Amino acid sequence: MKRFKSWSLLLLSIIMVFTLAACGGGGGNGSSTAESPGGGSSNEETDNTKEGTESTEKIELSFWSLGTTNYEDLAKEYTKEHPNITFKFQNTSDQTAHHNNLTTALSAGSGAPDIFQLEIAFMERFINNQDKFYNLYDLGAKDLEGNYLEWKWKQATSVDGSFQLGLPTDIGPTVVYYRTDLAEQAGLPTDPDGFSAAIDSWDKFASVAKEFTSKTGKPFADLTDLVYNGVRDQSPDQIYFNKEDGSFIGDTNPQVRKAYDFTVKGIQEGWIGNWILWSPEWQKAINDGDFGVMLGPAWIAGTIRNAKDTAGKWQIAQLPEGAGNWGGSFLTLPKEGKHSKEAYEFISWVLNKENQLKSFKDSGLFPSIPAVYSEPSFTEEKDEFFGGQVISEAYAKSAERIKPVYYGPLHDQTDTIIKNALKNVLEKKADPQKEWESAMKQIKTLVDRS
Repeated sequence: MKRFKSWSLLLLSIIMVFTLAACGGGGGNGSSTAESPGGGSSNEETDNTKEGTESTEKIELSFWSLGTTNYEDLAKEYTKEHPNITFKFQNTSDQTAHHNNLTTALSAGSGAPDIFQLEIAFMERFINNQDKFYNLYDLGAKDLEGNYLEWKWKQATSVDGSFQLGLPTDIGPTVVYYRTDLAEQAGLPTDPDGFSAAIDSWDKFASVAKEFTSKTGKPFADLTDLVYNGVRDQSPDQIYFNKEDGSFIGDTNPQVRKAYDFTVKGIQEGWIGNWILWSPEWQKAINDGDFGVMLGPAWIAGTIRNAKDTAGKWQIAQLPEGAGNWGGSFLTLPKEGKHSKEAYEFISWVLNKENQLKSFKDSGLFPSIPAVYSEPSFTEEKDEFFGGQVISEAYAKSAERIKPVYYGPLHDQTDTIIKNALKNVLEKKADPQKEWESAMKQIKTLVDRS
């Protein structure tokens, strides 16, 4: 009996242990939770389980992209590594419509995407409405800041430095595209270093231009707008508007007047052509070799390549006295998006060093991370269209010479007024000083009305 009683007590003890275990870990759904190997409590385990669930939540990120990029392909790569994250793209090449659509959505309080590609020309419209966007500094962007070109990063930073609107995508460093055959005809150096040295100041540029036109009978530079841009963009810190209070300073900024007077000099001395940017006549002039140089950004090489008959006749030199930038964009996160953490993780990945190199090779987006410039695959490829030159190195050299500059919300309208004045000097033989004064008056009226 004692033996039977002992076995009965042992069996009863085992049953009680299992009963207590079944009751101890129960939640509202009746499930039980085993203790973790680290000895964590049941509450800690519940928290960890929730975190795991969140990381596998199905999330679709809407992405409004602009122009030709490889971001959709990169997004597919990202989804392979993060199966719970998918993307819905809306792409357009119409910059104005693209940015107007976001303005409309933000005003309505609905319809904005999780990720928006913002072109630099529209930066001031949105950086003054910071409450509509996530501050990327709050999401960890401070850790990435040092990876990017300083001037590019600052284009999306608030004046007080506390708010970062976007992560930099590509840039448009400006260079001098020149025809080697025409340079040789004019007795100029044909190698990039030699040609750069021959025009390394704006005074020397004008002298070379005048001599080139005299010897070849062709304009040295193609058109007024690009010549003006080349000098204008070297303005230190700001161009037409004060970055502190937004006031108009174009009439007193010596670099603006220098750009205007230099372009007038080219018109009067006959070494600037009378073509209009993007016109069929300009495209034909590129193909026919009707001028010697074009001052343009990295992305304009695509336009030059359209002139297939000129392959091998172009090379790239540096601008006199500095550099400039035209174009480039940022990836921003409108606050309507409900998945800022996931969206930020994606844009910081898609714009890292490795992927910027891919974007350059796949879509021609020139990198804003200078560490890319020393990558062997970035510097080893010779471009036969440009006479076998490693053009990526030429662009990189320009990119590292660019200084931060503030544009202001009325930059484009102001710029158009000044360029119209130059057009009048070119086509109507108008008085340059009167045109300048008229332009300044128009701009001040514009500012007052705004």
